[in-house]
Amino acid sequence: MTNDAATLDDTARDLLFRAARTHYAWQDRPVPDTRLQELYDLLKWAPTSANSSPGRFVFIRTKEGKEKLRPALSAGNVEKTMSAPVTVIVAHDSRFYDELPKLFPHADAKSWFADNWSLADQTATRNGTLQGAYLILAARAVGLDAGPMSGFDNWKVDEAFLSGTNWRSNFLVNLGYGDPAGLHPRLPRLSFDEACRLE
Repeated sequence: MTNDAATLDDTARDLLFRAARTHYAWQDRPVPDTRLQELYDLLKWAPTSANSSPGRFVFIRTKEGKEKLRPALSAGNVEKTMSAPVTVIVAHDSRFYDELPKLFPHADAKSWFADNWSLADQTATRNGTLQGAYLILAARAVGLDAGPMSGFDNWKVDEAFLSGTNWRSNFLVNLGYGDPAGLHPRLPRLSFDEACRLE
C-alpha cells in the first residue's frame, strides 16, 4: 500500500495562487539582501530541461540602479517600478550550456547545444522564462509580493545592465511588500472546461 504524496494545505495554496495578487503599489519597507538570497535558494531547485538552469537575475535595489533602469521603462511602469523596493531583471544566459558539465555531468549535454544556436536559444528562452515564474512563486513563499511586467525596452536594459555578458533580458518583476490600496479588483480566470481538454 502506498501513501498519497504530501500536499499543501489551503493556506499555502492561497499564499501561492488563489489570494496572491500582482502588486502595483508598495509599502516603504526595505527588502534585505538575505531575503533575496533566500528567494533564489528556493527557486533554483525547480526543474529545467537537462538541469540547464539558464535563468539569470539582476536584483536592482539601489536608487542609482533604479535611475539607470528608468529610461528603459514605458511610461505606465515608471512609478510602480521606482517605488518598488526591488526590481528584478529576469534574464537568461545564451551560453548556459557552458555550465552543463557541472549541472548535468552524466552526459555530454554541452554538445547538444554548443553547435546548435536555434536549440540553445529556444532552451534558454523557455527555461529562463520558467525560472522567472518560479521566482514569482518563491517570492510569495518567502513573504514578498510580486509585480511581474513587460512594458520596457529590452535593448536598453541589456545595454545598461548586461553589456559584456551573454545574458539577455526577458521580463521584469517588482518585489517588496505590496500596498493593498493599490490593487485593482480581481479579474476572472478561464474555467477548466474553457482552458483544458482531456484526451
